[in-house]
Amino acid sequence: MGNNDGKNLSSERQFKSKELSKKSCVDDILASNKILYPHQAKIDHEIIIKYVPFTGDSKKAMDEYIASIFLGGTQTLVLYNVCEDSLLAAPIILDLIILTELFERIHYKTDDMDCFKRFNNVLSTLGYLCKAPLTEEDTPLVNSLFRQKQALDNIFRACAGLHADDNLLLEFRCPVSRRKGL
Repeated sequence: MGNNDGKNLSSERQFKSKELSKKSCVDDILASNKILYPHQAKIDHEIIIKYVPFTGDSKKAMDEYIASIFLGGTQTLVLYNVCEDSLLAAPIILDLIILTELFERIHYKTDDMDCFKRFNNVLSTLGYLCKAPLTEEDTPLVNSLFRQKQALDNIFRACAGLHADDNLLLEFRCPVSRRKGL
């Protein structure tokens, strides 16, 4: 790992914080999928980060996934990624700033409300651009990239006066409800 990110993670205290945040993402994903993981499964996963000064701003990552397959066999998938850390981060930071500014301007009102209100917390909405979104205690944590992106899309659709897109297409799957206007 290059840049000062890797150097900072050479400190045991800094690394433990990063390790916990990365492991908690996997735990959250498992907890959110009760169909595939009905019994709060603990997946064996290990986070290792090493600082290599020679790599400069390049970040190198190897992810290895091992899965059980038919008749007790295993399958291993290995991904190797090299990228310029600062060049990856800069557009994300710009998007965070622009979206935060936009969300600060959005006010909403429902039929049962007397006045317009602001979003409660934009940080959970911006989770699409962050590793671990911050949410209030009673707000579900969503670590699914697709669902985070869909939430952003639906906010923009609501601002434009369009219905949310849930990809269910129920009106086409249930022709009776379409005829009755349900």
